Amino acid sequence: MRWPKLSVRLTILICLVITVPIWGQESYASLDSLINAAEQGDDESQYVLGHKYFSGDGVSQDYTEAAKWFLKAAEQGHIEAQYYLGTFYRDGNGVPQYYLDAAKWCRKAAEQDYSAAQNMLGDLYYNGLGVAQDNKEAVRWYRQAAEQGYGDAQNNLGTMYADGLGAPRDYIQAHMWFNLSSTISKGKLREEAANNRDSVAILMTDEQISTAQKLAREWMEKHKNMDTE
Repeated sequence: MRWPKLSVRLTILICLVITVPIWGQESYASLDSLINAAEQGDDESQYVLGHKYFSGDGVSQDYTEAAKWFLKAAEQGHIEAQYYLGTFYRDGNGVPQYYLDAAKWCRKAAEQDYSAAQNMLGDLYYNGLGVAQDNKEAVRWYRQAAEQGYGDAQNNLGTMYADGLGAPRDYIQAHMWFNLSSTISKGKLREEAANNRDSVAILMTDEQISTAQKLAREWMEKHKNMDTE
């Protein structure tokens, strides 16, 4: 039985539709005021401006400009900017593709509990990109994101358990995480996780499946007030 091999995932960056972005207690009256705030060093303004250049929202799409403003915000500790800058270095958007810097910026956000960055760092460890290949580290970062309700990481963690990579093979844990991902996620990821769950179920006893389903229900109950992705 083979599950889809994990790969470095091209993160789906949701374009922000920002008509009146909030900066402190004031709102940006125009693009000029946003640029001015960014040039004055406000990290949130720099991040928003970078996202505008990334998405082409009110400006011509320009990955190089997006990377420039993400870097300025990231250097000030802006978590989302650190993550997006990591994806830019991973994918070669606006900057030369350089996995060491992808891992560097991704780690900064991951260590501040940003779940998308934790999942990406897990991918980098799994694939050995910018870091030494290490399945145990991949599992560690996937787990941190999965426990925050990040569906992609839950599916990845299930795959690691199913294949015995970085952790002992455990079909009960695999089924549980696949099941959670199929419940939380949307679109193709939901379908993939459900297929993975059904594939691993073939190798399990009814008692094991029941145990896995119970663990998934308990996780959902424990995390019912959590915002999931």
